[in-house]
Amino acid sequence: MRGKQKHYLVCDMHNHKIKKTHFDTKDFEIRQALVRDLEVAYANDPDHKIVEELGINHGSVRADVAVINGIMDCYEIKSDRDTLQRLPEQIRAYNAVFDEVTLVVGFTHIYEAIEMIPDWWGVTIAKTNIHGDIVFSTIRKAEPNTNKDKDAIARLLWRDEALRILENKKQDVGVRSKPKVFIYERLVSTHSIDELSLIVRQSLRSRPMWRAA
Repeated sequence: MRGKQKHYLVCDMHNHKIKKTHFDTKDFEIRQALVRDLEVAYANDPDHKIVEELGINHGSVRADVAVINGIMDCYEIKSDRDTLQRLPEQIRAYNAVFDEVTLVVGFTHIYEAIEMIPDWWGVTIAKTNIHGDIVFSTIRKAEPNTNKDKDAIARLLWRDEALRILENKKQDVGVRSKPKVFIYERLVSTHSIDELSLIVRQSLRSRPMWRAA
């Protein structure tokens, strides 16, 4: 991965000029292209849901794109025009809740970003081709996260969602009228991490809207 930035030269046979693929990606361009690719990839999976701006820890951090089906995948975008200033905070938040994480990064930040992220994160480079389209190149695939945090997973739920889960298992006695922190504590104490991950995924897939009023 070490080395100088490469430019890919393409000959324009019409005007005899040499053009180069440049690295000046924007967040919204990468996001649009990424979501399109994910929709194609999961077209035959009826249980998947693609979510943009998924709030973690009650919205203090938002994952750019998440795919929820049998697991929860996160795609964090860092375009050439972004900075890596918030990446350490995002790393901590994503490590706590997602089964897999992939950094989708512009070439400008690739070397610095790889030094910052965990080894199990996937890495995909986003760049603009000569036609102005975003293209992706996979550098490494994401591996399973083995250090998720039950409390952080529980906090992906809204209060009424968490309470409804406890009601269904008749475990809501004593917490119905208490602040949501007690509801999350009850969820964590009465479910294994696998059970909690499953019911949270089910709740998120069935959620009719994503931002609380």
